[in-house]
Amino acid sequence: MKIWVDADAIPIVIKEIINRAAQRKQVETIYVANQFIRTPASKFIRAMQVPQGFDVADDEIVKLCEAGDLVITSDIPLAAEVIEKGALALSSRGELFTTENVRSRLNIRDFMDTMRASGEQSGGPPPLNQKDRQNFSNHLDRILAKI
Repeated sequence: MKIWVDADAIPIVIKEIINRAAQRKQVETIYVANQFIRTPASKFIRAMQVPQGFDVADDEIVKLCEAGDLVITSDIPLAAEVIEKGALALSSRGELFTTENVRSRLNIRDFMDTMRASGEQSGGPPPLNQKDRQNFSNHLDRILAKI
């Protein structure tokens, strides 16, 4: 198992949780982004910088991940694609995407995009809170306990 992180917008606190878990479980962890990402000195953790462009990092993760890998992303289309490959997908808020829930999440996302395009002001997601961090940490620990 490898951990792939969609790192263009990963919250720092979630990155710290991932780094501690990767070190503890000695799991190869790759941060993929179209900008420089600082990672700790570790043989288990590295960054991969991809060219600028829409969905370039997502496309690289889809190309490189394999069945059984874990992808950390809040990007629902990316989650859907890696699930189709047999990988797991976990959001930075601790939501485990599954074949059962990712399609409905895509539909909601598309509906909200349509609403925003029509001028509807919906605001963004609420800030990450302690419950989100704990939920993420718990899901990550459960996933990594299986290896």
